[in-house]
Amino acid sequence: MDRDVLLHMKNINKQYPGVKALNNVELIVSRGKVHALMGENGAGKSTLIKVLTGVETMDSGEVILDGETIVINSPAEANHKGVSTVYQELDLIPDLSICENIFLGREIRKNSFIDWKETERRADEILKSMGIDVNVNDILSTKSTAIQQMVSIARAISINAKLVVLDEPTSSLDSSEVQILFQVIRDLKARGISVIFITHRLDEVFEMSDEMSILKDGELVATSKTENITRLEMVSKMIGMDASSIVSYRKAYNDSKIKDEAIVKGIDLVAKPKVNGQNIEVRKGEILGLAGLLGSGRTELIRLIFGADYLSSGHFEVNGEKTKIHNTRAAIKNKIAYCSEDRKSEGIIPYMSVRENLTLAIMGSISRFGLLSRREQNKIVDKYIKALKIKVSNPNQPIRSLSGGNQQKVLLARWLCAHPELLILDEPTRGIDVGAKKEILDLVEQLAEDGISVLMVSSELEELVQSCDRVQVIKDGKTVGGLKNEAITVSAIMDKIAHGAVIN
Repeated sequence: MDRDVLLHMKNINKQYPGVKALNNVELIVSRGKVHALMGENGAGKSTLIKVLTGVETMDSGEVILDGETIVINSPAEANHKGVSTVYQELDLIPDLSICENIFLGREIRKNSFIDWKETERRADEILKSMGIDVNVNDILSTKSTAIQQMVSIARAISINAKLVVLDEPTSSLDSSEVQILFQVIRDLKARGISVIFITHRLDEVFEMSDEMSILKDGELVATSKTENITRLEMVSKMIGMDASSIVSYRKAYNDSKIKDEAIVKGIDLVAKPKVNGQNIEVRKGEILGLAGLLGSGRTELIRLIFGADYLSSGHFEVNGEKTKIHNTRAAIKNKIAYCSEDRKSEGIIPYMSVRENLTLAIMGSISRFGLLSRREQNKIVDKYIKALKIKVSNPNQPIRSLSGGNQQKVLLARWLCAHPELLILDEPTRGIDVGAKKEILDLVEQLAEDGISVLMVSSELEELVQSCDRVQVIKDGKTVGGLKNEAITVSAIMDKIAHGAVIN
């Protein structure tokens, strides 16, 4: 056994009814290295990690960890053997404190009782080593998604793992928090700990990983040192075709299709502490992007426009008329639609079917005397499944069984069948693979071509560059800059975030 190799998964096979999820997959992770595991949704990444961590049982193959052939039957057993995982969907208990979550199931005891003083001290020590200064006795649910993510990572590294698996760890973090996480990963490497890193953010792969494996359709298609592969080569292997058009994509601007009149205008909007005298104007047929660090007030602003949060002062105009948007019903009545960044808890209803999820916003209009018109529902569902190219075996299957990209398409279809004039998208491609991401962004561009206005928040500045006609940069609840067409670049947006002055 090569002493430089920590993990060797050999000839791993896993089959579900009708689906070969893993076909003779091999994964070799070097000691003290960051290994990126890449592939589109459905490529087999999650299944391979579930086999490694005992969530799923492989049909055949061999797992060798630190020179020893092992069989892992549960996540608890994986932890015991030094394999710790942070999943994209956080597995924390929101009503417990931060320190309780970090040591959940591994409570520090003294004379058969939990040693709370030592628990608090060690939790505080771990978080401060990650650059996070919080009260470890605070209830987890009172903290931001970003802090919760860091707590989940703290819990993972607290077991003194040999191998840490990070599944989309940066999806809820802003740029400064991402750099804190990356420093944590570098510290793990320095201590000889290996990291399997799964992300859809391609720039992060080249910044942080030493080596990578690429899966497609349950098979290993490439293994390489990161320095020996280009971004174009990586994406091409992930999607199984030349990815030149995806990697170099940028929309063609056409100002003549954007009308001068504003669909929605917000004037002097205030909702403390995140929105402080904000102005915004979305014109007909344009894609307006909102840029800013996490906590800048982006999401709070769009929630005001959708009536999901209380507006303390200021007012809205819809199609030139002063309008009260005091709740979501008023927003929908004014042809405003909203797709939340939290697709799992605020978007889909997981145990309902694709059909039911898609038509949720128009149930009233396709019902007569309280009875749903199944014929009308089927007509609408079939239309949008075809139009948006939603990959579904049957409209009656639970939406939770679809990939992230297809779930997002169902949510878009839900609002499109209500014929909105303004579509608000908060992180529309979060957790979606590169191929599906391009499909979503193409769809958004087509909607704008068809005259629907789009207001989009994205933490991935590349997306704003590729898709937007204008970008409004927000900092501390106020606008600090604006960019248009070719002037929209990643460096220009970052400059506005760092140095922009408040615009009245």
